[in-house]
Amino acid sequence: MIASKVSKRYAKALLSIGQEDGRYEDYGKDLEKFAAFCSASDDFFKVVSNPIFSAGERKRILEYVLKKMSFSDVSSNFLRLLLQKERLGAIEEISAHYSRLTDDISGITRAEIITARPLEGDALKKLADALSRLTSRKVELEISVDESLIGGLVAKIGDLVLDGSIIAQLRGLKESLKRGEFN
Repeated sequence: MIASKVSKRYAKALLSIGQEDGRYEDYGKDLEKFAAFCSASDDFFKVVSNPIFSAGERKRILEYVLKKMSFSDVSSNFLRLLLQKERLGAIEEISAHYSRLTDDISGITRAEIITARPLEGDALKKLADALSRLTSRKVELEISVDESLIGGLVAKIGDLVLDGSIIAQLRGLKESLKRGEFN
């Protein structure tokens, strides 16, 4: 809980700077790139996020990576600040909060779609359009496949869950039969 509040605070601070200079999207890309690098390079992340290593060692390693990744000055300074304040370990959470904040500014809603089989082309467009009408926002789909659904799909938008899967319908039918609703 505390980490989440701190992560939100850092994300909001960077977004504020980005809105002032009009580069908030660039800073978001830098954060995503750095968070992805940390995920992919476990050894790097363990060193720079662990206070067991000296501050000088961690800073030297971070500087090397920042130079190689060619981040903006603001993004680099932000990452240096996270290192200095012992918050670099929360980079993925900060990046996720930042992404949600920029989505809000841009009028974008992300929808997690789970389907029994892969969706393609026209079906994806129709689904995105229907969810856009439902939310009154542009919807970006994040799709995954779960064959255990048998058919249909589950759409998750924030706290809203729309379950149109065959497995959910079968569960509903089973419960109805148990309660004797079919006479």
